Amino acid sequence: MNQKAVLITGCSSGIGLALAVRLAKDEKKRFMVYATMRNLAKRGALEKAAGCTLGSTLEIKQLDVCDENSIKACLDSLPMRRVDILIMHLCRNAEMGMIGPIECQTIDEMKSVLDTDFFGLVRLLKEILPDMKKRKSGHIVVISNVMGIQGILFNDIYAASKFAVEGFCESLAVQALRFNLNISLIEPGPVITEFERKVYEEGVKIDLSKADKVTADMFTNIYLKNYNQIFQSLGQTPEDVAEHTFKMITMTNPPFRHQINHLCTPMTNLKYSDPNGDLPIETFYKMVFEHDKVFKTSLNFLKLLCWRSHKDKNSS
Repeated sequence: MNQKAVLITGCSSGIGLALAVRLAKDEKKRFMVYATMRNLAKRGALEKAAGCTLGSTLEIKQLDVCDENSIKACLDSLPMRRVDILIMHLCRNAEMGMIGPIECQTIDEMKSVLDTDFFGLVRLLKEILPDMKKRKSGHIVVISNVMGIQGILFNDIYAASKFAVEGFCESLAVQALRFNLNISLIEPGPVITEFERKVYEEGVKIDLSKADKVTADMFTNIYLKNYNQIFQSLGQTPEDVAEHTFKMITMTNPPFRHQINHLCTPMTNLKYSDPNGDLPIETFYKMVFEHDKVFKTSLNFLKLLCWRSHKDKNSS
C-alpha cells in the first residue's frame, strides 16, 4: 500500500502535535506526515514526541496560514505538491484573550481571529483543492468545535469563526462530491491544552472599563468563575481528539460531521429540536442565571462520570 501524504497545520503543541504523532506512529505506516507550524523555533516538543518517526514517517515544515507565500513554499517542498489528506487545526492567538465582552475587544483583534481560523483554511484550500479535484481523490479534515453549531456566552468571535468554517465546509462538500472528495468536520467540546490555560490567564487581565457593570460582573463572576470547572468536567485530551481523527481518516465512507464529546451532545441537540432557535438560548439563560446551583452540581456530576470512565478504561 502506498503511503498517503498528510499535511497537518498547527503542530507545535496541543491537538496538532497529538495528531501528527498519532499518524506518524501508525503501526502499518500508512501515512507520510508533514507536520507544520508557523514558528519552527517551537518544534522541540514535537521532535521529542515524534521520537524515531522523525525523518521517517514525519517531517516538520514551516507554514503560516496567514501568508500565501509561506503556503506556496511549503507545498512546493512536497513531492509533486501532493496532499492526500489535509488536516486543518486552526486556532486563534491565545495571547489576544478572545473571550469576553466585545466592547473590550478591538476590531483588529477580531479580524486576526477570522484571518487565522477562517481565511487560513480558505488560503490553504485554494492551493490544495485544484490538485485533489484533478486526481479525484482526497480527504479534507477540519478540526472544528461544537461552538460551530451552538454559540457560547462570551465566545462571540470564536463562535463566529467556527460558524464561518462550518458554513464554508457545508457548501464546499456539495461540490466535493462531484470530484469524489471527502470533507469531514471533527467537533470536540472543550479540549484541555496549554492554549486554553493561556486564554483563561489573558481573560483575567482584560480591561473591563468599557463594559457596563452588569456585563463586567457577568464575565467575571459567572463566566471566568466557572471556566476551569467546565474544562475539568467536559474537557477532552488532545490525544482523544487525535484518536477520533485517526478513525475518521481510515474509514471507507467518513461522515461529514462527527461530534466526539457525548457530554456536549445534549447542548447541540437543543438547537436541532427547535426550528425557531429559542430553546437553546432560553435554556442556557436559565442555567446560568436562574438555576446556577443546579448547573454547578451538574458539572461536578459530569466530572465524576468522566473520572469513573477513565478509571474503568485504565483498569480494563
